[in-house]
Amino acid sequence: MHIKTHDITYIAITIAVIIILGYIPPIPIGLIPVPLVLQNMGIILASLLLGRKNGSFAVGLFVVLAFIGFPVLSGGHGGAAVFVGPTAGYIYAWLVTPFLLGTLLRGHHYLGWEIGATILIGVLFINLCGVLWLSFTTNLALPKAILAGLVFIPGDLLKSGVAIALHRRLRQLNMVPES
Repeated sequence: MHIKTHDITYIAITIAVIIILGYIPPIPIGLIPVPLVLQNMGIILASLLLGRKNGSFAVGLFVVLAFIGFPVLSGGHGGAAVFVGPTAGYIYAWLVTPFLLGTLLRGHHYLGWEIGATILIGVLFINLCGVLWLSFTTNLALPKAILAGLVFIPGDLLKSGVAIALHRRLRQLNMVPES
């Protein structure tokens, strides 16, 4: 696999942005052991900015850093234990989000298509994977887990909107790599 220097730079910057978003304190919601975080906006942004290949590479490297123990996840968490805890379903969804979203957006730069694909993958898919894992690991009945997970939807829609607006503005300024 041949990777260009500018691709490595964009990947590194994107990983840094995802890590920085993790330093914004998570907000516990009390209903379930999953807090509100901004880091998933970084995952969506990686998908939009870098496309399916480089976005997947960036998010994959970020997840590897978390797995080996770097405190890069929201709240300063990291380590293998996180990958079996109640929030792991979201992290597993993050791993495939750039590929899925990048595939849906490949060659499509229409705002409506971008919004629809981002809601489908960046909001609904991530949250569905998260609540399925949450239900499995906490023995919370699936309908209750889904109902509790609905609390994330408004914020995730807002984060997706910010990511789309930022992506479109950076593309307008020719500051986005060709994906």
